[in-house]
Amino acid sequence: MKNLKILFTLGIITLVLTTAPIYGQDTDDAPEPTFNFSGTVDTYFRASFSEDPVAPGTSFANLNGFALGMANFIVSYEGEKSGFVADVVFGPRGSDAVFGSVGNSSEIVNQLYAYYNLSDGITFTLGNFNTFLGYEVISPAANFNYSTSYMFSYGPFSHTGAKLDFSVSDDVSIMVGVFNQTDQTEANYDRYTAFGAQLGLFGQYINFLGGEDYTQIDFTGGFDLSDSFFLGINATSASLAGDTGFAGVALYPQLTASDGFAIGLRGEFFSETDGFGALVSDGDADNFSLTLTGSFTSGNFIFKPEFRLDSASSEIFAISPTETSDSLSSFVMAMIYTF
Repeated sequence: MKNLKILFTLGIITLVLTTAPIYGQDTDDAPEPTFNFSGTVDTYFRASFSEDPVAPGTSFANLNGFALGMANFIVSYEGEKSGFVADVVFGPRGSDAVFGSVGNSSEIVNQLYAYYNLSDGITFTLGNFNTFLGYEVISPAANFNYSTSYMFSYGPFSHTGAKLDFSVSDDVSIMVGVFNQTDQTEANYDRYTAFGAQLGLFGQYINFLGGEDYTQIDFTGGFDLSDSFFLGINATSASLAGDTGFAGVALYPQLTASDGFAIGLRGEFFSETDGFGALVSDGDADNFSLTLTGSFTSGNFIFKPEFRLDSASSEIFAISPTETSDSLSSFVMAMIYTF
């Protein structure tokens, strides 16, 4: 079955590459090629309201006291028909983001890919790119909450492979792709191959990732309930070999009070089975977390104070050298600069 998926996807890519019309453009109307340099820098302070400064078991924002996030530098070029993105990261958040890298030269590569527009509605991409699953992303400037969810932390961060993006209309899109093992940046070291697909309908996305002993189905979307109120939604279910896996759902209500201030809440329920490892090493467990974040913006500068409460079904938080607890409250104050 796995080989059939691979051959089917490669067949689609080959067919499109060999038969898609390559439309010429009038040079007078063609857009000028653009070269861009952008990125972010983030730092933060984190404390928990317990004797030991323990952090929730999610990615990023998990260091104690005054801490560093990352410096993210992105170089991109967009030509008439093709382009590239070279995205590198430095610092603790960056190291956590590319934890699957093996070679020293790749330990700073967050994304590295080239693409070619086969037609006005079809793009072929080859390289390493951030995952298409989930509501949250690696960049701290693109997330409303500074700390991340369990669903994001234990799902994929990036993929290395090939994909085709089809823009069917302004409201409908399709993506299919073949990848190495999730988060394995440089090459396919263990001959594991994954298949991915995405269907986008009016700003709502249904995502699929499958491979040897792993399957994940994910829904990501949101709705503008008013001019100032947005509700984001993420639901996911992942299963590994045997019965182990995880599932969760999160709501992201966000209120924009002014041009410079917004406030948002993330309410997430996360559950794992048969010792998946996010919460416990054996048995079943679940966690409910509420994260309240304020976002003050001035130009390229963003200040985010955040309060978070985690409540688990087991005593998974080591709040002192001799005591564990099933709940944890913590505070984060982050500063982000975008350029």
